[in-house]
Amino acid sequence: MGHDDVVVIDDVGLDGLIGALREAGFEPAGPVVRDGAIVPGAIRGVGDLPRGWHDRQAPGHYRLVHSDDRRYFAWAVGPASWKAAVFPPVQEVWRAWERDGALVVSEPPVAGAPMAVIGARPCELAALAVLDGVLGRPPVADPGYETRRERAFLVVVDCAEPGGSCFCTSMGTGPAAADGFDLALTELDDEAGHRFLVRAGTDRGARVLSALATRPATDAELGAREDLLERARAAMGRSLDTDDLPGLLARNLEHPRWDEVAARCLACGNCTSVCPTCFCSDVRDTTDVTGEVRRTRTWASCFDLDHSYLHGNAVRSSTRARYRQWMTHKLSTWWDQFGMSGCVGCGRCITWCPVGIDLTEEAAAIRASDGTFGPGSTAAGAPTGSARVAP
Repeated sequence: MGHDDVVVIDDVGLDGLIGALREAGFEPAGPVVRDGAIVPGAIRGVGDLPRGWHDRQAPGHYRLVHSDDRRYFAWAVGPASWKAAVFPPVQEVWRAWERDGALVVSEPPVAGAPMAVIGARPCELAALAVLDGVLGRPPVADPGYETRRERAFLVVVDCAEPGGSCFCTSMGTGPAAADGFDLALTELDDEAGHRFLVRAGTDRGARVLSALATRPATDAELGAREDLLERARAAMGRSLDTDDLPGLLARNLEHPRWDEVAARCLACGNCTSVCPTCFCSDVRDTTDVTGEVRRTRTWASCFDLDHSYLHGNAVRSSTRARYRQWMTHKLSTWWDQFGMSGCVGCGRCITWCPVGIDLTEEAAAIRASDGTFGPGSTAAGAPTGSARVAP
């Protein structure tokens, strides 16, 4: 990465970027402080961004604190991801009614102007790439998802201050973004002032950037970016050993750790609600007094008892079975289905678990006695294979 690839803008330039995107027909959205958390929301300019705000995260713990810090992006991810912008929690699929003896069916268009996301994190871009492999995969791609994704303009910001639950470095998804963005920012604040290094990732990103007042980045600024990223890698609150992780979980389906975590788990579904890659949904039909039928799709959770309902019974009737399904799908069988991990290391499931269950801790506990309790173990307790068996 050299000088020709990176330019610099200041606060005025960032505000100008937001304005330029609005003039181009996008609806700018970014991080805002609401209800004690940093969450996605509509923005008009830099004054709406969470300047001076920081988060403190740990298993089952999230708090915001404010300081006189000049930075807008000195925090990790909050409870809500950008998944909802492209895969809404509730969406109408179709509605039908009778007219003159004939059935009329109407599918709603994708409403609103395209969104410009300001301040997505690298792990969130990775999550969108995961969803692309699920909801955007031909020949059965979700048309609404595809349209929203294609229209969205994405401005990512390198993560300088990982949270106490983050482990994106382990998953190869951060703290810097390599691709998947229109523009990428790195926020610097030092003796040379407060400013942003900017890289263009697409032609349309370059066109928007060309309309702003910029200057080339210096060697010192490029070095400052590398130092910032190295500090972020060292500050990760968690780590996850991914070596043969799919096989590890597949051959330990009867490990007693599943009982231990089930004794704590509330099966509340918080982890699936905040996860940026969970994609399960329910379809529901309702009829009003006029006879109009409306089909809606809503987010669903594998922790719901009815989620595995089949032929009169729930296949996964215990909390143990449901937690095991969630974790083994996320880290193991997702590879069989989609050729990638279903986890991007954002740590939301850890922070927003009411009882502080830590996915990285559970995986490490199973690894510590790998194969001793599963169908792939020998009488001596040594693992004999790593067949990837769906739970």
